[in-house]
Amino acid sequence: MKAEAKRAGMKRIGARLAAVALALAAVQTAPVQAAAQQSTNRVEAFRDWSVFTADAGGPVCWIVTQPQSSVAKRGGKPVQVQRGDIYLTVAVRPRQGVKNEIAMVAGYPFKEGSTVEAEIGSKKFELFTEGENAWTYPNDDGDIITAMKAGAAVVLTGVSARGTTTIDRFSLLGFTDALTSAQTRCK
Repeated sequence: MKAEAKRAGMKRIGARLAAVALALAAVQTAPVQAAAQQSTNRVEAFRDWSVFTADAGGPVCWIVTQPQSSVAKRGGKPVQVQRGDIYLTVAVRPRQGVKNEIAMVAGYPFKEGSTVEAEIGSKKFELFTEGENAWTYPNDDGDIITAMKAGAAVVLTGVSARGTTTIDRFSLLGFTDALTSAQTRCK
């Protein structure tokens, strides 16, 4: 079942990459809150989440946040690493039938064939990886969104191509309002 879900998810990678690229273009050189305030397509902010809109052959909306904390470990010990920008996004693209596509940009290439663990309270989910990106399996999107709406934080744990384990903690404060705004704007 996971193999079928992964194949279905892989078909959506191109569209998801486009959504992430739009988000990154809006906030490419500074933290989300600072850069997003200067972006012309940032329309709202709710606590730790920002809402963006664009027209890409139809309405596209997405919400973005950056981690509140990041830890890198090798051999179980903390290490200093260089990473690019790190984001957690949810995209809404009604023309493509997309309501809640969850994606992470890790700021480094993931270990080939690895997965990312998402932990929200006592619930755990798996994301598949490709390059620097991780996505939820399409059949899990609804359950993860429900957990995110009820949770305070999501912790994403992944492994880089160099074997470094990273643990990124993202706040969920403002998540529900930001997602509702994006879904309302992109019906």
